[in-house]
Amino acid sequence: MPEQKEKLEQLCKYKDFKVYKVYKDAGISAKDMEHRPQFQEMLQDMRDGKINYIVAYKLDRVTRSVKDLEALITELEKYHCFLVCDRDDVNTSTANGRFFIRMLTVLSQLEIEIVSERTIFGLGGAIKAGHIPGKTPLGYFRDNDKKLKINNYTKDIVIRIFELYLEGKSYQTIANIFNKEGVLATERKKWNDSKVEAIINNKIYVGDYERYKRTSEKENVIYRDVVPPIISRAMWEEVQNQKEKNQRAYCRNRVYIFFQKLKCPKCGSILTCKGTGGKKSKYMYYHCDNCKTYYNEDRIEDCLINYILELVAYDYSIQKYFYPILSEKEESKNYQND
Repeated sequence: MPEQKEKLEQLCKYKDFKVYKVYKDAGISAKDMEHRPQFQEMLQDMRDGKINYIVAYKLDRVTRSVKDLEALITELEKYHCFLVCDRDDVNTSTANGRFFIRMLTVLSQLEIEIVSERTIFGLGGAIKAGHIPGKTPLGYFRDNDKKLKINNYTKDIVIRIFELYLEGKSYQTIANIFNKEGVLATERKKWNDSKVEAIINNKIYVGDYERYKRTSEKENVIYRDVVPPIISRAMWEEVQNQKEKNQRAYCRNRVYIFFQKLKCPKCGSILTCKGTGGKKSKYMYYHCDNCKTYYNEDRIEDCLINYILELVAYDYSIQKYFYPILSEKEESKNYQND
């Protein structure tokens, strides 16, 4: 804020500090130091000997983490730099100042944890009352009270997905059917196996909300009967049993030549392997989960065939001509040592 900057400039003038640079991470929380570009730039300038005082308005503008504070104080001591906070009367140039700053950070972190607990408790209550966070799932709409209600125009699409899966259709087959029929078709959005799978695995359709589903660090929390269900629990259980049968029956009979060796040219992610079924089972693809793009293995092989042949020829030459020579030298060396 402009008033904070003005007060800090007055403080520097009063203490006869020469301002080297103003560092400001606008809109970024001080809960950690790692994801703050300007803060990291300031630390680098300190390590380079360009600054010997860091002046801040309040300590919680610097960091709110006890762990990060300890690391910061260690860095300050290592490079003979000191932290001064205007509102908190903090100065790390003395032992009392360093003790005081630690106490302030502990209290700041306690406040953050209390607020977090209250937020989690409030969110749990909101979910139980039917206020579900996140995007509105297919088959529902939000009423004036922001609660999920069944959308009579799209609920049958959800029901049909579950029914088709119980008939033995795969995720991709269902997606192909919907794309062919133009179900909810738009120019940019088309059905794919991931979208169908997400619907099949979403407990919201039996009236339950699953929290922390995609977070491995936290245990899943399931809130039962918080929204009107679109499918019955009996159908849900049948689908889960069908998924287990499909997994047991699945037998991998394809060999992907470039498995975990290709990166997406757009985002750099490792491409995953995909294969078609039925009459086109011989076709194999590499898929980017982020960009939703597919690359045919035959086309990739055509592009790389000359390079692959060169590698094979090189490997053949090494094994035919060089390995025997190296082996003879090694045997001769061992004989001499004996």
